[in-house]
Amino acid sequence: MYLSKEKKHEIFETYGQGQADTGSPEAQIALFTYRINHLTEHLKKFKKDYSTQRALLKIVGKRRSLLNYLIKTDIERYRAIVAKLGLRK
Repeated sequence: MYLSKEKKHEIFETYGQGQADTGSPEAQIALFTYRINHLTEHLKKFKKDYSTQRALLKIVGKRRSLLNYLIKTDIERYRAIVAKLGLRK
C-alpha cells in the first residue's frame, strides 16, 4: 500500500493542528495533494489506466472544492496552505 498509517499521521501532524486532526481543510488538502502526486506518477507509467485517471480527476475536484471553501472563509489560511504545498491556481 502506498499510504501507510504512519505517513498519514505525519501529513496530519504537519499540516493540521495535530496528529488527531483529520478533518481540517488544510489536513484534507495535504492528503489529497499526496494522493494526486502518487496517482500522477502512476499515470506517467501506465498511460491507458483510465480508472485511475478518473479517480485522479475526482480527487482534484475535491481538493479544488476545499480550496474554494478556504478562500471564502479565511483567505490567510488559504494563502498559507498554498505556500506550504507549492500549489498554484
